[in-house]
Amino acid sequence: MPSALPDGEPLPSDGSLPASALEGLGGRPFGFYLHVPYCASRCGYCDFNTYTATELRSSGAVASQETYADNLVAEIRLARRVLGDVDLPVETVFLGGGTPTLLPAADLVKALAAIRNEFGLAPGAEVSTEANPESVDPAYLAELRAGGFNRLSFGMQSAKPHVLQLLDRHHTPGRPEACVAEARAEGFEHVNLDLIYGTPGESDDDWRASLDAAIGAGPDHVSAYSLIVEDGTKLAARVKRGELPMIDDDVHADRYLIAEEALSAAGFSWYEVSNWATSEASRCRHNELYWTGADWWGAGPGAHSHVGGVRWWNAKHPAAYAQALAEQRTPGQGREVLPEEDRRVERILLELRLREGCPLGLLTADGLRAAERALADGLLDEAAYADGRAALTLRGRLLADGVVRDLVD
Repeated sequence: MPSALPDGEPLPSDGSLPASALEGLGGRPFGFYLHVPYCASRCGYCDFNTYTATELRSSGAVASQETYADNLVAEIRLARRVLGDVDLPVETVFLGGGTPTLLPAADLVKALAAIRNEFGLAPGAEVSTEANPESVDPAYLAELRAGGFNRLSFGMQSAKPHVLQLLDRHHTPGRPEACVAEARAEGFEHVNLDLIYGTPGESDDDWRASLDAAIGAGPDHVSAYSLIVEDGTKLAARVKRGELPMIDDDVHADRYLIAEEALSAAGFSWYEVSNWATSEASRCRHNELYWTGADWWGAGPGAHSHVGGVRWWNAKHPAAYAQALAEQRTPGQGREVLPEEDRRVERILLELRLREGCPLGLLTADGLRAAERALADGLLDEAAYADGRAALTLRGRLLADGVVRDLVD
């Protein structure tokens, strides 16, 4: 959940949506994202909309962790009023942050219960939460599982202490792997580990060790992201001062190839540029909902929502968010109605990152010519192209951003 919010037109105070957004509601997949903005400390590379207790101290009780679950419940009820009485069972729920597991497990279960009560959960719904390895124990995980959660995502980032130190990650090496075992013991079938590669001072062997540790822990999903130096972060300031080297794109490419080789050998298959799973059932269905342009409601400070081509976002600060709900008005700060051309471009941007790729029918004449060049250059898969889709090869994944730019022109 990035900290910067775009411009946009204001929302009605009751949060109502244009009639066009509600057309077909219920015929598209629908999910909930719940943003928990609290962190015990701020990681040096993170630019997400998060706050430590010190940063929120002046905001008083209105922004406190103790009452936060009630705010989420209030927005979930608002969502039900805005979306009307259409049958809309929720297919995916994802709690992200921040660190959702800084809240008591009972609070996370309470928010999930509100979604179940207001909308209902679809059969086999995926219910996930991110978790800091040091903020959970077997009893906490058992309470989540009993409350309806069935997927966990642990922030591992690295197995090497010096890499964790540079990233300002404070968990003990080995703890994420232990969390996977604890989650399995409590009945969680689906468990993800998040990794980051390309940290200054990390070697190829360090990265291989992190991959080996993650694979050895036995998750059924691994996400591996290249480190990005975001403006305004502690990491960016250190790079600007010359304390740390700038990220090298060639190093990132090498690390990606190392990840692909190790994960493939261990039985993982890529299904999105930065995500690998051991089976179709292990793919993160909530993220697929984003990538395929479905509907979701994002609750929490700074959270983004999308329904029927309308995107909106909430007030960024927890105090402003809570105050709006206390006054029984939408916490939404701005919105935009996406023109058809913007929706077409977004589909290409997102779907091209998926293993299945995007339909060639989305491309303009210029885009099709670019696709033919990409095919000739070995960036697009020949079999998928013959079936009418633009899908990236391994080399194409390394150059995904450039391929996307060419295809949307």
